[in-house]
Amino acid sequence: MAKSTKSKSGSTKSAPTTAGTTGSVARLSDEQVAAELAKFPEWSLVGDAIQRTFGFANFVEAMAFVNKVAAAAEAAQHHPDVLIRYNKVTMTLSTHDAHGISAKDFALASTMDAMV
Repeated sequence: MAKSTKSKSGSTKSAPTTAGTTGSVARLSDEQVAAELAKFPEWSLVGDAIQRTFGFANFVEAMAFVNKVAAAAEAAQHHPDVLIRYNKVTMTLSTHDAHGISAKDFALASTMDAMV
């Protein structure tokens, strides 16, 4: 399977892709996801995403965490879905370019885990 792109001159060239990839981000296989999740006991598989709910003493601490995650996510150019419920923050990670879970999701999950 190849992805076609047009150059400025109008010619079309194909960039090779492999199974399980879209663009440059590889979707992990079910076996790879299971192996990675074993390293992240607080995270769970929810459809084509991984998810964790973090608990804090109060709303202010929860928001401080969200702001730290926002900075890390922006630096990584990988943004989680965020649900805030007073002192609980649920983070959901999936890689849209890969149409599922990629190594980028576990990298950001690790970053988030290190913040608490």
